[in-house]
Amino acid sequence: MRKTISAAAAGLAVLAASLAAPAAAYANDGAATKSLHLRKGLTLRIPASWKVDAKDKDWVRVITGSCPTKGTNTYGFRDSGCHSFWVMGPGAIKVGHEHFDAYTPDGPFYPATDVGPCPVKKNIYIGQTKLAEKGLRQVGPGHKAHYRDWAGTCTSLTSSKVKARFNQREWFLPTSKILVIDQWKTPGLSTILKNATWN
Repeated sequence: MRKTISAAAAGLAVLAASLAAPAAAYANDGAATKSLHLRKGLTLRIPASWKVDAKDKDWVRVITGSCPTKGTNTYGFRDSGCHSFWVMGPGAIKVGHEHFDAYTPDGPFYPATDVGPCPVKKNIYIGQTKLAEKGLRQVGPGHKAHYRDWAGTCTSLTSSKVKARFNQREWFLPTSKILVIDQWKTPGLSTILKNATWN
């Protein structure tokens, strides 16, 4: 009986370690990651397979998977289907709310005056967004971000029927003027930000 319990406990420990490994790999496996150096000395360790589009220092996009809009005229913050997250600087934050007002954590980042395209599905549009979670989150040692998770729906222009859902997660560092935006629940991103470094 004691051997059976010990074996079961060992099995559970192995299972727990294997489940934790993917998240740890995003932040700790030097062979599989690369450094992303951002403003104010913020450095993230990201998977080596992710591609960084940093042509505009205030609108840095990290492409984490499929991105059918890359290279097209619809590529940008208001596109559909590009698996990615954004690291915004002061220029983007300054126009980050509807009507191009300055961003605050009181509402989702939405630099527009019209109805935006659904980020996760083509040919439909953002409907309602509601605050699903808020609080403070660690972004490297000594830095806490205002965290918001906005739950959004997508509909057609002619019907209010929900055709897709997404979550827009935001980490805002007002002193450093950095805003991280993720519309894809990017695996491991919370851990990457928590383990960030500052120089």
